[in-house]
Amino acid sequence: MALYTLSVVLFFFFAITHAQNAVVDLGYARYRGQRNSNGVSEWLGIRYAAPPVGNLRFSAPREPRKMDGVQYASRHGALCIPTGKYPMPNNTAEDCLFLDVYAPAKSEKSKLLPVFVWIQGGGFNENSQYNYNGTGLIKASDMGIVVVTFNYRVGPYGFLSGEEVVEGGSVNNGLKDQIMVLKWVQKHISKFGGDPDHVVVGGASAGAASVTLLLSAYGGRDDHLFHAAVAESQSFAGMLRLNESQFAYNNLVIRTGCASYDDTLACLRNLDINSLQRENINTPLPTAQAPPLYLYGPTIDDELVPDYTYRLFRKGKFIKVPVIFGDVTDEGTSFVPRNISDVGDADTFIQSQFNEIQLEHLARINEWYLQENQTQQYPGAGPYWKPTSTAYGEIRYTCPGVDVSSIFAKAGVPSWNYHYAVLDPALEASGDGTPHIAERFAIFGLENVSDKDKVPASYYTTNAPIIPVVQGYWTSFIKSFDPNPHRYAGTPKWKTWGQNEGYRRIFLRTGETRMESVPMVQRDRCEYLVSIGTELGQ
Repeated sequence: MALYTLSVVLFFFFAITHAQNAVVDLGYARYRGQRNSNGVSEWLGIRYAAPPVGNLRFSAPREPRKMDGVQYASRHGALCIPTGKYPMPNNTAEDCLFLDVYAPAKSEKSKLLPVFVWIQGGGFNENSQYNYNGTGLIKASDMGIVVVTFNYRVGPYGFLSGEEVVEGGSVNNGLKDQIMVLKWVQKHISKFGGDPDHVVVGGASAGAASVTLLLSAYGGRDDHLFHAAVAESQSFAGMLRLNESQFAYNNLVIRTGCASYDDTLACLRNLDINSLQRENINTPLPTAQAPPLYLYGPTIDDELVPDYTYRLFRKGKFIKVPVIFGDVTDEGTSFVPRNISDVGDADTFIQSQFNEIQLEHLARINEWYLQENQTQQYPGAGPYWKPTSTAYGEIRYTCPGVDVSSIFAKAGVPSWNYHYAVLDPALEASGDGTPHIAERFAIFGLENVSDKDKVPASYYTTNAPIIPVVQGYWTSFIKSFDPNPHRYAGTPKWKTWGQNEGYRRIFLRTGETRMESVPMVQRDRCEYLVSIGTELGQ
C-alpha cells in the first residue's frame, strides 16, 4: 500500500512539474511555456514558419528552421508590419510569423480537447486584434478547449501581387500563412492537449473574411484542416484579379526607385525594411477618386482564390462544415468618415472602396439609403454620415452574412446567424451604435483583449451580463459544433438559419437575447446588393 501511495505521489509530482515547466518538443524546436495560477498554461511567441525576410520576402511561408536548446515561450512575437505607418511601430517586424497557444494545464495528461484557432482582423493591412488571450474562453468552456492565436503577413508583405510576384515569388501569402498555421495545428496541437480532429477556425472582420476564403479555398477543396467555422462580421471587400492588381506593384516599384532595375522584384527584396516601409502607403484603386480604407488584400489567383467569393459559394464550391455567421447593428460607423455631408461625399466614399461600381448601382443605393429624409444629426458628423454607414455596412458585412447563411442552409449544412445589438449609452449618443466587431469583447472577455481602451464603459457594469451569454454560445459551438448543448444557463435555444420559415437569427442584447427574423426591408436591400456583388468584385 505504501509503495502504491508513493507511486501516485510521484506521478502527480512529475505531472505538476511538467505542467509548470511545460516544455513541448516540436521537432524543430523545444518551447518552455508557463503555467499560470488560474490553471491555464500558455506558450507565447512560437515560431510556425521561417522568417519571411531576404529572399523569402514576398514568398510563400517555409518550414521553420531547427533551433537548438530550449526556447522560452514567455513573450509574444513581433506583429507583422502594417500599411501606412512610418516609422514602423516598435512592436512590429518583418520577422513576425509567430503563434500563441493557451491550454488547460490538466489537458496535458487527459484526453485531447477541441481546438479554437482564431484569426485576427485588420483589413489585411495590419494585425489589429493582436495578442488576444484565450484564457477567458477556456475558463468559460469549463477548461474544455485549447485556443490558438497568431500573426500573419499583411499589406504588401502578405498581399503584393502582379506578374513579377507570380513568377519570382508568391501571391496571397497572408492566406498561405494562415494555412501554414492550420497545418501546424494538425501536426503539433496534440502536444498541447488539443485534438487535431476537432478544430474550429474563427475570426473577426478580415479574420472572418479569411474564414470565408478558407472555406472556399482551392474551389472548396477539403484538406481536413478544420471541422467547423465561425465568421464574426464577415467582410466581403472588393477583390482584384492578377492583371488588375499590377498597378499596386508598379507604383511600389516606382516609389522605391526600383523601376530602373532589370529584376524589380529582386530590388524590392534587397531594400532595407525602412526604405520599403516608407513607401508602403495607401493609394487609390484604378478608376477611384480617393484611397480605399485598405489597399492590399487577397487577389483572385485562379488557384488558392479561384474566383469571387460570392460566385464560389453560389456554385457550391465551399467546404461543408457547421458554420456561424453574423454581424453587429452598425457595421459601417467605424469606417465611414464623419464629415460626409451630402450624397456626393457618400458616393465618392463608396466608389473608393468598390472602384468597379457603376452609376446605376450608385443610383439604386442612393434610393435605398441616401434620401434627404434619412439624414441624421450626431455630434461632429455630417448629416449623411449615418446613412452612408448603413449602406457600407450592409454592402460589405451584413448582406454577405445573410446570403452565405442561406447558401449553407440550402446545402443541408448546419448554419447559424447572429445579430449583435448590445447598447452602450456613450456609443448610442455619438451615433456609433453597436460598432464593427464589438462582439469580440464579449467573446474573449474584457481582461483578455489587447485593445482594452476600446471596451465600452457599460461592459464593466450594465452590459457585463452579456459576456457569459456570448461565451456560452461560442464555447458550446467550439466543443460540439452546435451553440446550444453547452450554452449559458437560462439562455434561449439558438435555432438554425433555415429552421421554420428561414432568415432566423439570434438577437444578442443584454437582457433581451431572443430569436428574430431578418426584417423584410433588409432582405430586399440585401437581395439587390448580393445580386451586384460580383460586379463590385466581392
